Amino acid sequence: MPRPRMTMCMRITRITITAPKIMVEIVVEIMRTILTITMIITITSTARTSIITAIPMLMTTNRPAPAATDGGMTEREAAALYRLMTWLSPSFPVGGFSYSSGIEWAVEAGDIGDAAALRDWLAAMLAEGSGFCDGVFLAHAHRAAEADDEAALRDIAELAAAFVPSRERQLETSAQGRAFIEIARAAWTCDALERTVAHCDGRTVYPVAVGLVSAAHDIALAPTLHAFLHALASNLISAASRLIPLGQTDSQRVLAALEPIVAVTAKRAASATLDDLGSATFRADLASLRHETQYTRLFRS
Repeated sequence: MPRPRMTMCMRITRITITAPKIMVEIVVEIMRTILTITMIITITSTARTSIITAIPMLMTTNRPAPAATDGGMTEREAAALYRLMTWLSPSFPVGGFSYSSGIEWAVEAGDIGDAAALRDWLAAMLAEGSGFCDGVFLAHAHRAAEADDEAALRDIAELAAAFVPSRERQLETSAQGRAFIEIARAAWTCDALERTVAHCDGRTVYPVAVGLVSAAHDIALAPTLHAFLHALASNLISAASRLIPLGQTDSQRVLAALEPIVAVTAKRAASATLDDLGSATFRADLASLRHETQYTRLFRS
């Protein structure tokens, strides 16, 4: 009898000793299974997220928005930029190369003799003289044309024509205004332009003409003003380069120096009223008057 008891005790001892090992192994296996399942879920979720994210990226890359061109502009913006660059380019045949706005007399009188003097003269003309006034007329003509306000267009065109300080400047701005409208009308068909031009009774000086044409073609005011003032500065620098004379590099330096003046003047002109019109560049106005009786001349103004 003692022996069987001893055997039972030994078996119980063995079971007691081995049971914890089995439990540990079971727990380990369970943990491994949980970790494996977690990793599979994570990888699957990541893959699904990557696929979902990649699909719109592929769609965006392969199928650009139909309203935009390859350069990121809409078709309307691209057309507006193209037309502004054409209309206000020195090659657009409005005869800008034949006018100096009094600079020819200023060079002969000694007021302008180098790049620095030219820069100061043009900065004053743009910010406080005819440049600012022309910008104001352009802005008001543009808004009146957009609103199809016949009475306002007539008044603005009449005031702009009367605001020119000399006979030669009157000839200059009137001839350029007519040429601008006629050439734009001939190259780009636009029914709205025909209507707005008729409202002005034939009095369309250059800045008013630019305002009418740009508004008729749905071109925004801000870039039109900026391009107009840039073209004005470029034309006068071109005239001065033939008079001083001025080299090509110095001409570009003057144009670069006028960049902030053009930007500020365009912003002022866009927000100015007709009551804000005025000029403080008396010497430039006198130059345009005295050019009429100058003995030798290369330019018409």
